[in-house]
Amino acid sequence: MSRRTSGGPVKSRLVASAAISALVLLGATGCTFISPQATTIEYSASDGVNVSDSDGPIDVRNAFIVANEDGSVGNFIGAVVNPTADKATLTMTVSGSDEPFTVSVPAGKTVSFGADEEPLRIDGLDTMPGATIEIHFQSGDGAGTKTQVPVLDGTLPYYADLVPTEQESTPTPEPAPTDTAAPAPAE
Repeated sequence: MSRRTSGGPVKSRLVASAAISALVLLGATGCTFISPQATTIEYSASDGVNVSDSDGPIDVRNAFIVANEDGSVGNFIGAVVNPTADKATLTMTVSGSDEPFTVSVPAGKTVSFGADEEPLRIDGLDTMPGATIEIHFQSGDGAGTKTQVPVLDGTLPYYADLVPTEQESTPTPEPAPTDTAAPAPAE
């Protein structure tokens, strides 16, 4: 007479191994189900800040100021991006400054201050390196966006060339005196 076996302890071990493997696999991959994906978090990957004016067409990327040692003069560094099909204008007003800066950006172009273009010089900055200063960015018809922009110095070698230099005052040329006498009035 032949006996039929159901597999006994071997089959039980196989089922238990498969169940444990499934639980380990689920446990190892399930943590990403409740964790935020790092690639979906927006952040500034450099020393500057990114500014998007929700009311206007222009965006600013990696904006920061490189100031001299006492923080009295600074250079605005950053990229101004116009993704639209029309020419657009960005107005930037630095806190404590009476004079806004106006930048015109061609359609579909980027203007890079401190890279392709000369940085925008800010006289009367009054903010020490290491602090932030509020800048109001406005484009289009909207109210614009106020953002805290970092103020850096030339400690890092790649910013050393961006530190503003003292502007040399150019003397107003005066006419040189001549030895010739003026003609006498006609009588």
